[in-house]
Amino acid sequence: MTQDYKCGYVTLIGRPNVGKSTLMNALIGQKLSIVTRKAQTTRHRVLGILTKDDLQIIFLDTPGIMDPHTSLDQLMMQRVKESVDDTDLIIFLVDARVGEPDLHSLKAIKDRPAILALNKTDLVRQEALLPLVDAYSHEHSFESIIPISALTGLNLESLMKELSRLLPQGHPLYPPDMISEHPERFFVAEIIREKVFEKFRQEVPYSSTVKISNFIERDEGKDLIEAEIVVERQSQKGILVGAKGHALKAVGMAARRDIEAFLGRDVYLKLFVQVRKDWRNRDQFLRSFGYK
Repeated sequence: MTQDYKCGYVTLIGRPNVGKSTLMNALIGQKLSIVTRKAQTTRHRVLGILTKDDLQIIFLDTPGIMDPHTSLDQLMMQRVKESVDDTDLIIFLVDARVGEPDLHSLKAIKDRPAILALNKTDLVRQEALLPLVDAYSHEHSFESIIPISALTGLNLESLMKELSRLLPQGHPLYPPDMISEHPERFFVAEIIREKVFEKFRQEVPYSSTVKISNFIERDEGKDLIEAEIVVERQSQKGILVGAKGHALKAVGMAARRDIEAFLGRDVYLKLFVQVRKDWRNRDQFLRSFGYK
């Protein structure tokens, strides 16, 4: 390790669906945060670690900034605040296709050093970015403003150079082969929840969460994973299970493929659906499901 080694925390914040999870996955080079087309997919503060010869970055992917309506929403916004308070540098991510600046979310930066990353610029005429850049520049003194595409990789190398330039010198905080401090069962639950978001509409994904009830690693044969998909109403359970259990089976098949790819081993996945009325507003359930 050189004397010029850099190490620090980088928090990604912005509105729902601007591409924070896609960006963190792209920068780390591995899928850690789940990604769907639906807004507000990320609920936890997901930590991802990128280690290079002269640099270690601890990324914090945060829930999208919104006005909270449930106790779960309030906890999610608290995670954003904590991540901003604890970080060395912020990537404030915005959707370049939205012409008006997001001044509401910008307040979350406070006086912390930040990079403005204009995402999805591959879908926007370059001249259309100038008024947006000007508007943001008048509201906050950004360290850098970089047009990117998290999906195609546009200018991500430039973004990495800026992160390396701005982060403080310091020793690495994690071993070089470690990519997250979350346990495997956290990512397994997130993969299952991702499939629920992908396969169902309207209120079902947002009313659901996943709890791993059993996780048994075996020296021979497949690992056993049993998971509960929790919803708030009996009608939602009926939609999740589907006729003759076909809908739940489809979730399980899609989740199992991704879980096996993530773990690098075969698994036997059993899914159950439970109803916990109004769980998003009840402390006992928020604690039990790992949100509090």
